[in-house]
Amino acid sequence: MKTTLSEISISNLKDFENNPFIFREDTAFEMLMESISNLGVITPIIVRTLDDGNFEIISGHRRVEACRRLKIETIPCIVKELIRDEATVILVDLNLQRDEVLPSEKAYAYKMKMDALKNQGARTDLTSRQPVDKSDSRRTGEIIGEEAGDSERQVQRYIRLTYLLPEILKLVDEERIAFTPAVELSYIPLDLQERIYDFYTENEVTPSYSQAVRMKNYQCHGNLTIDKINEILSEEKPNQKEYLKIPTDRLYNLIKPWYTEKQKQEFIIKAVEHYNRYLQRQQYRGSR
Repeated sequence: MKTTLSEISISNLKDFENNPFIFREDTAFEMLMESISNLGVITPIIVRTLDDGNFEIISGHRRVEACRRLKIETIPCIVKELIRDEATVILVDLNLQRDEVLPSEKAYAYKMKMDALKNQGARTDLTSRQPVDKSDSRRTGEIIGEEAGDSERQVQRYIRLTYLLPEILKLVDEERIAFTPAVELSYIPLDLQERIYDFYTENEVTPSYSQAVRMKNYQCHGNLTIDKINEILSEEKPNQKEYLKIPTDRLYNLIKPWYTEKQKQEFIIKAVEHYNRYLQRQQYRGSR
């Protein structure tokens, strides 16, 4: 693999096509801009040559963006002669080392790397692993998992998120829908996912894992409909119920100790109902 170090014009750099990693204009980026403004770009970015004479950024998108805003015209680059699939593997591996990676970023990154390794076939020297047969998707997933610190099954589960409606995947990134129910929802056709998302926008209700599994099972048997989705999502979930906490030492002196939990609940409810009727009678007498 031929590698050179060059100072390249910012105008000759192109962003990596379909880069799964989102640019964040956060405090860290502001600090990066300040550092580059004071010291310049200390660490060269990594690029590959393109057929049109330009260069595609593999690593260093934030540094390039900072230079663009600071109107810096050139940037130090490590130039590698790579095909697209080789560049994809490097892009994914380097960016997955970041402190914060969104589920959507990891999902599309895993998918891109999976496709790249399959396309390379036996050329897996970039991963320092044994050659992988193109048809062996299990082994490819295992390689990806080992390098990223995930199991092969977890890699496959993340890739499932790429089958989600973009609006639902955004809810996963925002932690409004948990990862496990989101994986189950990915098996549901997009038109029915649209109804799930519409239900969320109308009611601020997202499916639990149990509800997602049931909808997936209905879909597997060809029985999932909009009405069934409405029925399942309209159910009250345990974590949506409100509970009143009362110190038990004050209550249980008044309740027989051998009562079951259900009997204790009924006793308290009946006692409250009885006291409420008493207050209503007192209010009626006071108004005469």
